[in-house]
Amino acid sequence: MPSLRQRVLAVSRTLALTLAATLLLINLAAILYGVFMRYLAGGAPIWTDELARFLIIATVMLAAGAVWIEGGHMRVALIESLLPRGLARALNVYQWLLTLALALGGAWFSYRYALSVGMFTTSGLGVSRTIPLMSLPLGFALLAWHALWYGPAPLPTITEEAA
Repeated sequence: MPSLRQRVLAVSRTLALTLAATLLLINLAAILYGVFMRYLAGGAPIWTDELARFLIIATVMLAAGAVWIEGGHMRVALIESLLPRGLARALNVYQWLLTLALALGGAWFSYRYALSVGMFTTSGLGVSRTIPLMSLPLGFALLAWHALWYGPAPLPTITEEAA
């Protein structure tokens, strides 16, 4: 039976990736609409480019934590495999603490920034800049959430298999 930690990670990973996939599909629809309008209807509305930009940033930020816990991000784990077990464990704890600190710091500073630009509107969508920028603190907070629940355990590595 999976532990509470494993169940929380599985549920939050699924929710984050589902939300990111939904945003990616909306992004695809916005881009296709912009292409259709530009090349077949004679002119695309300006908001399609801006919406696509904001959606791709939100997609990446929301998926970052889920990808981190499954080891799907780009990293080199060579040092961990060459160190003795005790030093490798200390390196894992250091990496975990660094990830938590950077994610929490990123969440805090991006939240403050998103609130500070609330008086300005986006040029294409005409909404407060706070709305699209809130994907940054949310993404960083999700990364911190996933890292906190994952703990200082070694991250999985994705290896290439010979064909």
